[in-house]
Amino acid sequence: MNDQGKLLVEVCGLLTSTMGLPAGALEASPDTPLLGALPELDSVSVMSFLINLEEQYGIVIADDEVDAGVFQTLGSVTEFVSARLP
Repeated sequence: MNDQGKLLVEVCGLLTSTMGLPAGALEASPDTPLLGALPELDSVSVMSFLINLEEQYGIVIADDEVDAGVFQTLGSVTEFVSARLP
């Protein structure tokens, strides 16, 4: 598994735990739909997830960097995180 694949699995696990879903509830695939497909993904869980991403990866996410496009799929979230890693 390449680095992007590992990151995808990590982001999937972090999102799953943030939303309180059971392990394996989300498929770790770039095409896994998020926004509109998961009722658990509301504004509170998005904010919690962003905070968890910052803590997990030591990144800073500015409010103006986040829009609905970031949360379209698991792949779009992973790309968003990857672009901010050192």
